[in-house]
Amino acid sequence: MENEKRVVARANLDKELRYFRMAGRKMPYCPKWLRRVRQALGIKATEMARQLEVNPSVIFRLEKSEDRKTISLKALDKMARAMDCKLVFAVVPQRDETLAELAERQRWVRRLGK
Repeated sequence: MENEKRVVARANLDKELRYFRMAGRKMPYCPKWLRRVRQALGIKATEMARQLEVNPSVIFRLEKSEDRKTISLKALDKMARAMDCKLVFAVVPQRDETLAELAERQRWVRRLGK
């Protein structure tokens, strides 16, 4: 019974993650999103800092931490909302496969002892 629930949960997640997997195929990681979006919208760091009630250096520090992959999701979300955007976040299989395919492959790997 537990296995059936897991199969259904995987199938549902696979449907929900479809667009994220497609996005991951084209661009697994795109550096400098915050800065690029901010600049494309014509928002100066000083304006954003004023809106977030922080020093402009904080904006640059957060943009650098995003580039280094050390930014927190909370900070990333705050920055996105300050630009009237939203954070979209997902965890998808590294290979171009569904969760069901990944689970099946991992099952074979465990059986082979690798």
